[in-house]
Amino acid sequence: MEAGTAARRRARPELALRGASLTYLGVMVVLPMLAMAWQAFRPGPAAFWAAVTEPYAWHALKLTFVTAFIMVFVGAVTGTATAWVLVRYEFPGRNLVNALIDLPFAVPTVVTGVMLVALYGPQSVVGAIMGKAGWKVIYDQPGIILALLFVTYPFVIRSVQPVLLSLDRAEEEAAATLGAGPWTTFFRITLPTLWPSILTGSALSFSRALGEYGSVVMVAGNQPLLTKTAPIYIFGEIESGNRHGALAVSAVLLGSSLLILVALNALQRRGEVRDVA
Repeated sequence: MEAGTAARRRARPELALRGASLTYLGVMVVLPMLAMAWQAFRPGPAAFWAAVTEPYAWHALKLTFVTAFIMVFVGAVTGTATAWVLVRYEFPGRNLVNALIDLPFAVPTVVTGVMLVALYGPQSVVGAIMGKAGWKVIYDQPGIILALLFVTYPFVIRSVQPVLLSLDRAEEEAAATLGAGPWTTFFRITLPTLWPSILTGSALSFSRALGEYGSVVMVAGNQPLLTKTAPIYIFGEIESGNRHGALAVSAVLLGSSLLILVALNALQRRGEVRDVA
């Protein structure tokens, strides 16, 4: 009897903490999501589809997804390479470089846009030289990709870096002993181990890119059917009074991000089960 009473007393704080955590999650995340989804679909599926496929909204969504996909590809390659350099090589200033990687997390996104305009804008030296060569970055779609690469820069690096640090190099050394070159060793031995972490960082980068507004609005120029991404479109529709159009596009972005994160979680759990087995 006394043991059962003591167990119930120990369980009370756990239940209280669990309930508080789930309540906080519900209030801060779940309820706003449900409220937005309900208002977006309340006029009916036909009205929702019409709002999403409206030419300006449809172009904004396509531009958002295309630029995010391009950013993910570039970021996965450069992020993996950066993590490799930081883990496998010693060089002067490595600690400073390691600290600078997290800077995009701290810099306001509007400031990011201002920095990119100052460097690549038409009034800058670099921008003028690129303009004479026919390469336009700011106020064009390449500027959007550049801004997305900056704000998502740490994700792949910080996902891959701890895996590289804990990686047993015995298999790599064995492959080298058997005559495999560096590239063969990387693609056959190292990359399969790194792939889950690369996928995690890429998925987080993609989800982050779908909602990026501050830096993109500075470098894109807000040109309809050219550089207006979905977040910029949403803000414009709210200002112009088209609340349902903004909600419908917002629901598409939210659903896409949620689907990516759920799929990523499922893949990670399946990988953990495979490792245990």
